[in-house]
Amino acid sequence: MFQKVMASFGQGGATVDARLLDRLVLPGGTLHGEVILQGGQVDQEIESLAVTLLARVEQGSEETTADLPFQNVQLAGRELVRAGAQIKVPFEVQMPWETPVTTVFGKYLTGMAVGLQTNLNLARTVVDPQDVDAIPIEPVPAQHRILDALTRIGCQFRDANLVKNRIDGVDQQLPFFQEINFAPSQAFGNVFNGVTVSFLARPRDVQVVLDVAKRVRVLKGGGLGTRSQSRLGTFVVEYAAMGRPNWEQQIEGWLREVAKPRAIFD
Repeated sequence: MFQKVMASFGQGGATVDARLLDRLVLPGGTLHGEVILQGGQVDQEIESLAVTLLARVEQGSEETTADLPFQNVQLAGRELVRAGAQIKVPFEVQMPWETPVTTVFGKYLTGMAVGLQTNLNLARTVVDPQDVDAIPIEPVPAQHRILDALTRIGCQFRDANLVKNRIDGVDQQLPFFQEINFAPSQAFGNVFNGVTVSFLARPRDVQVVLDVAKRVRVLKGGGLGTRSQSRLGTFVVEYAAMGRPNWEQQIEGWLREVAKPRAIFD
């Protein structure tokens, strides 16, 4: 009886451990893995077993963070796990096309937290076992190309974050989007505080959103102050025609156009 009581509080009860079988995954791809379900000291009834994609996003004006689920796969329903038994449950998770990127050439992006949470719901327990594993998510080739173009024109990566919001004027499926932040190149260092790129991938193309923080004049005839205004630019990269345009020229041309003064305080 004592063992049953302790198992209800998570001590000596069943445990779960997810193992990712893929070295990496791309947005729109399939993540393969298996859940190792280890029985505890007593027989226990499972109500459900599931894996969930979680993303740590900023929300609200105070930029508080929350772990937001954006994909869920049920693996098992009601059944009994015997004491001491070990069960392997394979799984596949279809990654949404707008899944944020967490690594580039295997190097994790500072500020990103996207993981796979395994949830084991046990009957008559106070604490349900959970397991969270970070997922290495590489850019699709078109995203790689744009990131490479930004680097080639002199922009330097700063960090990345996820924002719970929507971008005007684009087709967005998830309730959040990723910002990959760069310091501007030397040519634009006196005009822009930063350059941010967001990707909204789809099966045939990716929508690219560039957001620059442009410094503004604080007084008529004065210099550029510390205040800035956001300027957005959007374009589409088709996978089939990804290599044809000179993206360095296109991005730098857009930056030069935005950098031009248009008004007294701009």
